[in-house]
Formats: sequence, C-alpha cells, structure tokens
Amino acid sequence: MATNWDKEVDFLVAGTGAAAMAAAISAKRNGLDVLIVEKSTMWGGSTLYSGGGVWIPNNHIMRKKSSDSTEEALEYFKQCVEYTGPASNEARREAFVLNGPRMIKELEGEGIPWVRGTKYPDYYPELPGGKIGRTLEVKPVNVKKLGDWFGKSRSSEMGMPLPVMTDDVYELARAWSSISGFWRGARLVGRSLLGAITGRKLRGMGTGLTARLMLIIKKYNIPVELSTPAKKLVVENGRVVGLEVEHEGKTLRYKANNGVYFGVGGFANNKEWREKYHGIPGWSVANPDDRGDGIVMGEEVGAALDLMDDAWWGAGLPNPDLENRGGFAVWERSMPHSIMVDADGNRYANESESYVDLGHHILENNKKTGTIPTWLVVDQRHIKRYLFSGTLGAKQKYIDRGWLVEADTIEELAKKINVNPEGLKATIEKFNGYAKTGKDLDFKRGDSAYDNYYSDPWLKPNPNLGTIEKGPFRAYYFVPTDLGTKGGLVTDEHARVLDKNGKVIEGFYSGGNTTASVMGRTYPGPGATIGPALTFGWLAGEHAAGKSK
Repeated sequence: MATNWDKEVDFLVAGTGAAAMAAAISAKRNGLDVLIVEKSTMWGGSTLYSGGGVWIPNNHIMRKKSSDSTEEALEYFKQCVEYTGPASNEARREAFVLNGPRMIKELEGEGIPWVRGTKYPDYYPELPGGKIGRTLEVKPVNVKKLGDWFGKSRSSEMGMPLPVMTDDVYELARAWSSISGFWRGARLVGRSLLGAITGRKLRGMGTGLTARLMLIIKKYNIPVELSTPAKKLVVENGRVVGLEVEHEGKTLRYKANNGVYFGVGGFANNKEWREKYHGIPGWSVANPDDRGDGIVMGEEVGAALDLMDDAWWGAGLPNPDLENRGGFAVWERSMPHSIMVDADGNRYANESESYVDLGHHILENNKKTGTIPTWLVVDQRHIKRYLFSGTLGAKQKYIDRGWLVEADTIEELAKKINVNPEGLKATIEKFNGYAKTGKDLDFKRGDSAYDNYYSDPWLKPNPNLGTIEKGPFRAYYFVPTDLGTKGGLVTDEHARVLDKNGKVIEGFYSGGNTTASVMGRTYPGPGATIGPALTFGWLAGEHAAGKSK
C-alpha cells in the first residue's frame, strides 16, 4: 500500500549538531534538496557545549607550518586505537584520515576560517605518528549575523558567552601566576571589548563552530524545523524511505528519496541506560536531550550496536543545581601541588593524563576500592596560583554540599572527606619525594608533552609535580563525567548504518554520538569527537547524492 506523505525531500537530516549540519551542507552542495528536523526547541546539540576543537590529521593548515602525512596518521591510529569491532575497522579509519583534510578545505571554502592550535598535542604525542598541532578551531564569529536565529540556539542555556579559543585555555589557567597567563587573559578581555565596541557579539569554541555551520545552512536556505522530534523510520522493501516526526501535536510523514541521516546524539542523559550500560547514573556535560532516541529507532529497523558500555569520559565536579550534570576538569587536576586519591588515600592514575584515560581509570579502580567519589587534594599554592573554573560563582554551594572541603592539616582533611588518614599521609609523603626529584615513578606524570600542556612551566624540575605541604589544604569531590556517550549504531565508511549481519540498511545514514566511534575506546587527540562527526557527516551527504569521492 502506498504511503501518504506530508512532505517530500531528497535528504532528511535529524539533529543540529556538527555531524548533522555537516551532512546537510554536504548533501546540499551536491545538489540534493535537504530538510533538517530538530527534536528540541533549540539547535546546536552537544557540539555547542563543547570546546569546538576539530582533530583532523594531515590538514592543509598544519602542513603550512609543520609536517604530517596520511601514513603517519594511520600509524598513530594503529598505535593508540585498539580494534574493537567494525566501528574502528581499517576502512573507516582510512575514510576518516583520507577525507578529513578535504572536508576541512571544502568547509573553509564555504567561509569557515580555521585556526590551528599550534601548541595543543595529540593525547599520546610520543607514540609513532603522534604530533603537536593537529587540532583546528574556528575564529570567533559575530553571532549577530544569525539574527533572531541565534536566540534559538542552546547558547542561551549553556554555551560559552565569550570569544574564548581553545588555545587560550592552557594559559588562562595560570592567569594570575604568570606573565604569559596574565597577557592571555588581557587579550581575551581586549577581544571581548573590541567586539562590544564595534557592535559585534563574538563567540568562540563550540558556540562559534555551530554558529559558523548554521550560517552556511542559512546561506543555502536549508529549512530547519525545531520542535520536530523524529519518531519512527519508514521502511519499504527493506529500504529506509522516510521518517515519521511529531510537529505541533501531529504525527507527520516526511519522504526522503535519497536517505535519512541521524545525528541526534547519544544517550548521555538517559539515567536508566547509563546505569544499565555503564553501571553509574552518569554525570554529563552533553546535550540534555541526549536520551538514545536515534539508537532506539535504529534498532527497530535492525541496526547493529557497539561500544554501548563506553563514553567520552573525563572527571569533574557534579553540578550542585542539576541532577546528573557535571563539569569537566582538565587543567585543575593537571596543575602542580595536586593529587587524586581514592577512599584508601591512594593515587591510582596519572592526574595529568587525557580525560578519557582518567575516566576509565576511575571506573576500573572503583571496582577494587571506593573511587566514586574521588578526591582532588591540593595545597595552598594550587589554590592561590591556578584558576579553578568548576566552582566559579558557586563556591558556597559546593561547600554546603560537602563537595569542597578545607582543613589546616592533612589528617583533619582526610577525616572530613572520609578518606583513610594514614593512607593519604603516606601517599602525600611519597608523592612529595617524586615532586622534588621531578620523576613520578608510579604513574609518570609530567613525562608526556600532553601532560605539560596543562602545567606550570616555571616549576622545576617537573612542571606537573609540586609538593603538597603548605596548608590550609583543600579537597574537591570529583566523579566520572563525560562529554557524551560513544556507543550506538554501527556504520560503514560512507556513514551507512549496518544491520546485525554487517549488511547495509539502504537509505539510512548516521554519525556523531548516535554511532559507535571510529576511535574505539580511546581518544587520540583534542577534537577527536567532532573531527569524525564532521567527516562522516560530509561523506554521508556525498554518498546520498551519488558523488562519493
């Protein structure tokens, strides 16, 4: 029986994060009639909340000033990304490495001014093929160019309200303890004031990236329907031919002649799924509407799933106002005069390591001893010298919750946070010895160029180590947080969704956190979430148009 359609397009995209907008732009550039539907009243997805970094090895901007190659990028993948299944197979790795640079150049041609994070290392830069400076971001954008449409973005809810750039952050952390940090802060203030004086509203990081993408969407007159959640894929003769959506209280059917694309996020804020797959309620910074809708609809048409037990982990403070929301601490735990300990008072990881590794270590150690919560213990020099962003404007709330605790002695602090006093005292004594020699014999903190990115270069002999001996002392309540989940629909090198037998579900594409990640269980470098999201979105649009390269 013929389906009655309420609307017909070539390519139907669900979602408004980086993956979805890249797919829409790519399909439109290649001649397709495109429509975007968004579940929420606001656009931007988890990308808007992010740092906005885009990890693309061998991009043309890096090659102007440094060296990189396809071979080095693939070797680095081989070294740090363990094969976990079809999501990270060789074909998908090659598709990402070979097409990412082209995607960047083509988006540059559409008006995106990319800037290279020249000092930002890969997360394992010492491995063969590892580099410093592969990550890109956008120059801050005047969001007034979007008119009233910017007011409909998630920026009003959580986006960065300043023209901050990723490469500002590592120096801003020591804004009042070093000349370079002070000048970086002054430059940010100057950038903000200049924008205000000239009548511009400048935004950077994830807000800037999504705004730049939306400007292209608007340039191409691609319609975006907000408050239009996807409800069910329509399948005819084994092929996805359209999508049921809900709009203004009605169920509508939209036909998609060339395919449906899901870039609707993962399940970061589905508490039931988090407990089922991860064993914890989840403390996330991802889109509040991340509840697994796209994964459910994909399963209904036979899609295979993978990596559902994993996430883009990190560590940070819980949000005192919102249940199961958390902050993301990066430099705070990496700066000197700090350690992270479990309930026994023991260290269990390199505090300066990449956030996904630290998150995994928290979860692993929690099975052996109480590591949730884990405590970041610092001395007075850490408090005075380094910015602690997690408690800005809300310090008293954290104190009232017992999530920020101070004491004059280590023994007193240990008792207040219910950590073994003798264990903590012995750990600090041992750590102080490492700080004096500059060698962390337990976890090698400070040995990697990545560790040193968030550090105090004035501290010798190791910029990540510093004794903990000057009171009063402070402890922060940390939990495993995340940037989003990394498990979901299995896709191929063209972003086509696969069924449980590894066969393509025709007419069905997906990317971003709705899918199992090409990065497997690791995180090769800053922006290794958004880089593949943009790349595979780009490839999906080309394939749907019959113009795969």
